[in-house]
Amino acid sequence: MPDFRAASEVILDAMARRVFPGAVVEVGSPTTPVWQRAFGALAYDPGAATAGLDTVYDLASLTKVIATATVAMRAIEHGGLALDDAVASHVSQWTSPDRRDVTVRDLLAHCSGLPGHRPLFQDAEGEDAFVRIICELPLEFAPRTRSIYSDLGFILLGRLLARSSSLEERFAAFWARVGAAEELQFRPPAKWRSRIAPTEVDPWRGRLLVGEVHDENCFAMGGVGGHAGLFGTVSAVGAFARHVLQVMDGRSGGFSQASIEEFSARQVGVPGSSRALAWDTMLPTSSCGTRMSTRAIGHTGFTGTSLWLDPEAGCYVVLLSNRVHPTREGEGIVQLRPAFHDAVMEALGK
Repeated sequence: MPDFRAASEVILDAMARRVFPGAVVEVGSPTTPVWQRAFGALAYDPGAATAGLDTVYDLASLTKVIATATVAMRAIEHGGLALDDAVASHVSQWTSPDRRDVTVRDLLAHCSGLPGHRPLFQDAEGEDAFVRIICELPLEFAPRTRSIYSDLGFILLGRLLARSSSLEERFAAFWARVGAAEELQFRPPAKWRSRIAPTEVDPWRGRLLVGEVHDENCFAMGGVGGHAGLFGTVSAVGAFARHVLQVMDGRSGGFSQASIEEFSARQVGVPGSSRALAWDTMLPTSSCGTRMSTRAIGHTGFTGTSLWLDPEAGCYVVLLSNRVHPTREGEGIVQLRPAFHDAVMEALGK
């Protein structure tokens, strides 16, 4: 059994510095978890519930790779979508000349020219209104000349993928197909509430958020977006990671090996970008640390979550926390993530 004491100390030190009140981690191989541990509590309040393997976290932007990319791969395989389709052929409002040649691939690779974020919730409500505004925003750069991580592009992808049925329904169908009984879904039910880690005391909504999505734009869209909205346990995210690694190894699954290989390949022709399709790729300066292989792919979530998979090393690492509790102001998670991943990989002998 690998010795994960150094990795545990990284988490415990972060808790002592109030990076988060608690966290849950899982490290595994393509077939099984090899380390699971819960740390701390769900909140800083005296008497707050202890974090556990059944604690449900707001996964934030892990939604982009777990839900949106997965639904996109399946849509492409079923013939209803192609990566090089013009966005305008699927979204009627996407009409201005400067964006006519923007493709689905560009949205997935964050190189469409769209800005990264806008507080759309301040002036509009609902996906229809958001899509209209996004389609009218001036592009910040010519498509494919650079990459800016864009929630707006993934909100548009969510709409594009939901023409026959909702993104929520399409992801649920995938999750049911792969046989995963683990808890992973949009809009968590009330019966989960006692196990959900709270996020921020939100000044806009005027309350502590428990079981409602932290991202304001996603909340204003009803809790489901291509960029955010998923909630789940560490075991659920681990089950998804194992599924991805198994498909990469050639086993059948909810999408094909060819699809995940294409989505996990760093895009060429975009200056300065480390992005694959939805996924990010390994750089020594990234959140995965310095010890993963160049084939590693992963993503982070604003609430304090991350998922990294390394098919060459045959492992995955899930870190779930509510670092935005009770406020989003802290930045300690930025230093913690690479230190934690390096400690995990050292424990695995990588």
